[in-house]
Amino acid sequence: MKTSIATVTLSGTLVEKLQAISAAGFDGVEIFENDFLAFDGSPREVGQMVRDAGLQITLFQPFRDFEGMPEPQRARTFDRVERKFDIMQELGTDLMLVCSNVSPLSLGGIDRAADDFRELGERAAKRGLRVGYEALAWGRHIHDHRDAWEIVRRADHPNIGLILDSFHTLARKIDPASIRAIPKDKIFIVQLADAPMIEMELLHWSRHYRNMPGQGDLPVVPFMRAVAATGYDGPLSLEIFNDQFRGGSPKAIAVDGKRSLVNLMDRVTREEPGTKIAVPEIPDRIRATGVEFLEFAANEQEAAELSTLFRTFGFSRAAKHKSKDVTLWRQGDINLLVNTERDGFAHAAYLMHGTSVCDIGLRVEDAAATVARARAMGADPFEQAVGPGELKIPAIRGVGGGVMHFIDSRSDLSRLWEIDFEPVRDDGAAIDAGLTRVDHVAQTMNYEEMLTWILFYTSIFATHKTPMVDIVDPGGLVRSQVIENAEGSLRLTLNGAENSRTLAGHFIAESFGSAVQHLAFASDDIFRTVAAMKQNGFRPLSISPNYYDDIEARFGLEPELLDALRDHNILYDRDSEGEYFQIYSPNYGEGFFFEVVQRRKYSGYGAPNATFRIAAQKRHLRPKDRVEI
Repeated sequence: MKTSIATVTLSGTLVEKLQAISAAGFDGVEIFENDFLAFDGSPREVGQMVRDAGLQITLFQPFRDFEGMPEPQRARTFDRVERKFDIMQELGTDLMLVCSNVSPLSLGGIDRAADDFRELGERAAKRGLRVGYEALAWGRHIHDHRDAWEIVRRADHPNIGLILDSFHTLARKIDPASIRAIPKDKIFIVQLADAPMIEMELLHWSRHYRNMPGQGDLPVVPFMRAVAATGYDGPLSLEIFNDQFRGGSPKAIAVDGKRSLVNLMDRVTREEPGTKIAVPEIPDRIRATGVEFLEFAANEQEAAELSTLFRTFGFSRAAKHKSKDVTLWRQGDINLLVNTERDGFAHAAYLMHGTSVCDIGLRVEDAAATVARARAMGADPFEQAVGPGELKIPAIRGVGGGVMHFIDSRSDLSRLWEIDFEPVRDDGAAIDAGLTRVDHVAQTMNYEEMLTWILFYTSIFATHKTPMVDIVDPGGLVRSQVIENAEGSLRLTLNGAENSRTLAGHFIAESFGSAVQHLAFASDDIFRTVAAMKQNGFRPLSISPNYYDDIEARFGLEPELLDALRDHNILYDRDSEGEYFQIYSPNYGEGFFFEVVQRRKYSGYGAPNATFRIAAQKRHLRPKDRVEI
């Protein structure tokens, strides 16, 4: 698989862009004309710089407003082409993109355009160059790849071919199956982009909201399957116009780009038999069945505070690690670890973020295959010294600086708690509160990083993303999106903060980017659970009485149920499928908190309640240097 990316996709200078593209492992680069024009060097120097980076120039673009022009504009257009050909030869590339004409002067007409491209092909052939024609979704006369192909077919010149761009086809909802009939040798390059499904003017949508394949909502896989069915085996190139990418890290965006192409083509080769594009053999997306453990990094004092807090939820101290200062707290299928080691990854995480969740352990079908898949998607493996006889648990570095370990049932990893831990007697055992499992893990990041997190999880695990929801915080908006598996046994909520005035933004700022902001535990009977937790000393987050007056009016709740919700500070939501109950702890530290939920055939996350929960949490934010539990 030959991978390429357009320089317009990344932020930075041309030098910075090429360094990031090379480091991410791309084979080639599209030189966007503005990047070349802004560079203070000759075309020959740019070409050498690209080759020194281990890349080739797959495309020089764009050339605009070419076909169907009246005289004298037509003659001047051909003069412009000749000057661009000069630049291409100095750059050391043989392919130029011509996008469909948007000029109000253009005359239109398939045959007229074909004649222009036939003459252009003759000129290109004299220099050993090729020209690809692309239908812009907002082209004046040509905005459909089928019409662009008809022009190329009628031009009938070996140096004139078609350039396919997934955005232009899919944004206009054109059936990509029509691509299957195009001869592979007439497709000169394929450009790929995804986008969120937004109703807006096509040009604005394209110029500001494109993203990597797999980050948006367009059917890029069916598009690429149609391309693969032609036998095409040329470069796959990313051309992304995105305001966030233009302000982001070129290195991180380039890594996302390579990950998106590997993931896309892995899916295509599995779904489209006979695909000619060679893709490395890697495990399929991994089925993760749930959360095996969550590990907190802490010092001794804050570990004691966590212990007190865990007991109020009904957790009991179950075991100690055989060689490390790690304690296991357990209830139902929930395993919480508290690590107070003075060295190693957890200690480094504590020094950086304070008391925080530093490690997520997932139950997967095959732990080794999970790491292999993750590495193919650009994730870094993680290893740390283990004691004699202890398990070496497969792991990777996650996004956000944390670690993810993987436990399966096909090896000794299933005996982790027997092999690496020794049972302990818990003299201060709390009343079991009936918590059964981890319902979801909520991770917080800056909004501009959300697409990276989404692609990371969906490219490694057999999961899907739900539609994005806007959460109204008194300090601004927080964008929330969920990654979950089909069964709902693994749920990760991603919350993107746009400023530090929101609770999510405050948490990021105060914890220096710590990712996990809250944990939600499941109960089969939240009223019994809350009663037991209160006996253990639990103090719930206090919800405004006005909230309960409102839900009585909205849902017409029975007085007994409403009184029980109000008395226990439980929030409530209902949809067409079922009911949802939520209760929250006050903040621990600078915005970390716990939640208990009960689902009655409800698949959402109580988004309508978030505004009221956040307002209550902001009232409970502790002053600095004072701990609340």
